Amino acid sequence: MIASIAFYIFAAILLVSAALVVTARNPVHSVLWLILGFFNAAALFLIAGAEFLAMILVIVYVGAVAVLFLFVVMMLDVNFSELRDGYQRYLPIGATIGAVLFIELMIVLGGWKLAPGAATLRLSPTPANVQNTAAIGKLLYTDYIFLFQAAGLVLLVAMIGAIVLTLRDKQTSRHQVIAAQIARTPGDTLEMMDVAIGARMKDVGYLRPKPPEPEPAEDAHGGGGHGHGAHHAPEVR
Repeated sequence: MIASIAFYIFAAILLVSAALVVTARNPVHSVLWLILGFFNAAALFLIAGAEFLAMILVIVYVGAVAVLFLFVVMMLDVNFSELRDGYQRYLPIGATIGAVLFIELMIVLGGWKLAPGAATLRLSPTPANVQNTAAIGKLLYTDYIFLFQAAGLVLLVAMIGAIVLTLRDKQTSRHQVIAAQIARTPGDTLEMMDVAIGARMKDVGYLRPKPPEPEPAEDAHGGGGHGHGAHHAPEVR
């Protein structure tokens, strides 16, 4: 009786939190609702007797994945209003893909049939010589190895897509110039200095990296090709 009540409570909270993950306007709130959903799903696994899956869900998903999502959302400063600008432009394509996926799900659910002895399996005793972790490993890496690898490829594609969508090449970012690094000489970066005992870095005037040489000032009258008249005295104001 208590297990049934706990199941319905955790299941209801899980459904509400899953709906709020999608409908929340603030991405940080969506991640927080996702963490709540993970905790309730772990509680459902505990009720079902799958304690290994419950601990994995808390340690891996809540402790790593959800926290990573939270840091990405809070630290990358993603302009979500800019990402939503193309919503109406890509709406027909998204609606078409969603309709195809919905039809496929209906076909799968329509042809779903339970095995004749599936209802009696839950009444069978649990083998004493097989642990929960060993049973899951046998199913994943023996019976469903190809589906497991396919799920990994789907996650890889999703990760690449997330990186492409959030990558922003700012004009202020520094880029590596290979030719400048190869052409660099030791005199461009190294400088021999005679430092007195007890002198401070501020007194010596040591700068790192070495400041670039000042560029020659251009002639204000342009060209500088009027013979000796091209050299003018500095203007004093």
